[in-house]
Amino acid sequence: MQKRHHLMVWPALVTLLLDQVSKLAVARGLRIYDSVPLVDGFFNLVHVRNRGMAFGLMNRPDADFVFYALVIASIGAIAILLIWLFRFEQERGRITFGLSLILGGAVGNLVDRIRFREVIDFMDFYLGSYHWPAFNVADSAITIGTLWVAINLFFKDRSHI
Repeated sequence: MQKRHHLMVWPALVTLLLDQVSKLAVARGLRIYDSVPLVDGFFNLVHVRNRGMAFGLMNRPDADFVFYALVIASIGAIAILLIWLFRFEQERGRITFGLSLILGGAVGNLVDRIRFREVIDFMDFYLGSYHWPAFNVADSAITIGTLWVAINLFFKDRSHI
């Protein structure tokens, strides 16, 4: 396997594995809506379910349309990511790494959505009474991957242009 293929495959697989193992541990170790303080006043381990999308948007139990729309959107995003991965794989290895993180996160959340019709979230960061919406490893990988791609595109080597 070529070096660039490793950047394409391994981040996605590691992300998917860490995401699914962590969600399984939370689902087995905590009842839904349980909370365990890990860093008092800053971070709790929780078990919540999100039927909607990022930050709990459209998180409604009665909306089958939302479920199907998010599954279709996820599959479409995964297809686009795969196309980009193969395109950038030959051009820019650094972007490939970020796209692979995003792909692993998207697949991780899609697996939950198909299995449970919702996504398991468990990281709850907060300051005082302000709680950031709970999230998971897949969400983290998507965010980090997106920032990675943006930074690499923004600071792209322009000497060949």
